[in-house]
Amino acid sequence: MTLDARTEAALAGVSTATLTTVLLKKGLRNVWMRGPAPLRPGQPRLVGRAFTLRFVPAREDLATPESWSSPKSTRGAIEAMPPGCIAVVDAMGITDAGIFGDILCARMAKRGIAALVTDGVVRDVAGVLGTGLPVWCRGAAAPPSVAGLTFVDWQQPIGCGGVAVFPDDVVVVDQDGAVVIPQALLDQVVAAAVEQERLEGWIMSEVEKGVPLPGLYPPNAETRARYDAWAKAQ
Repeated sequence: MTLDARTEAALAGVSTATLTTVLLKKGLRNVWMRGPAPLRPGQPRLVGRAFTLRFVPAREDLATPESWSSPKSTRGAIEAMPPGCIAVVDAMGITDAGIFGDILCARMAKRGIAALVTDGVVRDVAGVLGTGLPVWCRGAAAPPSVAGLTFVDWQQPIGCGGVAVFPDDVVVVDQDGAVVIPQALLDQVVAAAVEQERLEGWIMSEVEKGVPLPGLYPPNAETRARYDAWAKAQ
């Protein structure tokens, strides 16, 4: 399922910080993935449908270099990814085995994958950076994935950084990390998040004018009335 252009454009203007606030107001506290951080400073905010991949602990009869040629492999998963998706990989927080290296990331970049997000690490980090694929992860490690993990499947519900991610949920990544928006709540969250960003932009302009925070942030009834009048005039 592709993400429509209007939704993608709207979310591209909303920070993950704002999204966590909006989702909190809807009762969802556990939406920010612990661990994934930008591999390269200054990576842009990106939005896409989640394409999930799942690892389990390494088992010696399964986690072998030969497994890389299996139809059920990370290689097969990459070929199944639709352009524009964000690959979200459950690596169980393992940091001493790199799930993907430069060749796999180069193939993802060539296929138009928007980004890679994982609670694990990558390997061949200089090469990964050279592919231009935006990556959010916990760092780098030289050993291959089979040193600590067994790949099992793709497009299943996973846990990444302690957050449940289902195929086709929407993921937003920026300098603060990665946030998941449940597919069923997408329209509600987009509308509320765009309005929250607009409100906070106005509040920031008031702060720059020297207005004190009490009653401004969060806005009381008087402040809300001033904001509403401003918004109506725009």
